[in-house]
Amino acid sequence: MKLQYPLCAFALASLLTGCQNMSADSVLQNGMMAMQAVTLSDAQVKTMADEACQQMDAEAPIAQADSPYRKRLNTIAANLGSQVNGTPVNYEVYLTDEVNAWAMANGCVRVYSGLMDLMNDNEVEGVLGHEMGHVALGHTKKAMQTAYATSAARNVAASSGNSAVSALSSSQIGELGEALVNAQFSQSQETAADDFSFELLTQRGIPREGLASAFDKLAQQGGGDSSMFDSHPGSADRAAHIRQRIAAGK
Repeated sequence: MKLQYPLCAFALASLLTGCQNMSADSVLQNGMMAMQAVTLSDAQVKTMADEACQQMDAEAPIAQADSPYRKRLNTIAANLGSQVNGTPVNYEVYLTDEVNAWAMANGCVRVYSGLMDLMNDNEVEGVLGHEMGHVALGHTKKAMQTAYATSAARNVAASSGNSAVSALSSSQIGELGEALVNAQFSQSQETAADDFSFELLTQRGIPREGLASAFDKLAQQGGGDSSMFDSHPGSADRAAHIRQRIAAGK
């Protein structure tokens, strides 16, 4: 699902589609849900992310403690740190050939073994720093709000407080998780997340070149379905931006 559209306009357009077949109560109910999505609190977003991440984990093969992938990730996680803006980070590896990684607002960070096969540890650090940037900069919260407003969850009766979260079915939570994993961010958001990763690597004493060479490898892949490939600006331009910052010493 694309997330470049303004939240309210996209949500309301989705809600108005097919209104001729909806009762006045249904239209009002869905309108309330769309408005509620805009005002989801940090606590509500994290609760939803908890449920979505738990469901994603339940459906994915996760690398166990004796896995080489898990051992590599332990080293990478120790280098990157255990928190992002005060939120504890929970790292896992999904054993799948897909080249992807993502993070949610609750600190759930997931990397796929396909990406770890493609990249060395320093490059994975750069990619995960980028994903953590989306969390720290509030991009994942906005993605959750949009996914909530435009998914099947919009058909659930609006309610106050965190009770809205408990009203979601497992299938709706699953849809929410899939929407977040495939979330597309704007050019400015992608650049900001790249810069966050650059600063995080600098603060942690981690070489920054891995962030640039990670984008080189993504560019060489020639495209794909994941948000990592379908981002703006292109991977080659993002690699050049990082190398310019390294050369400038800032």
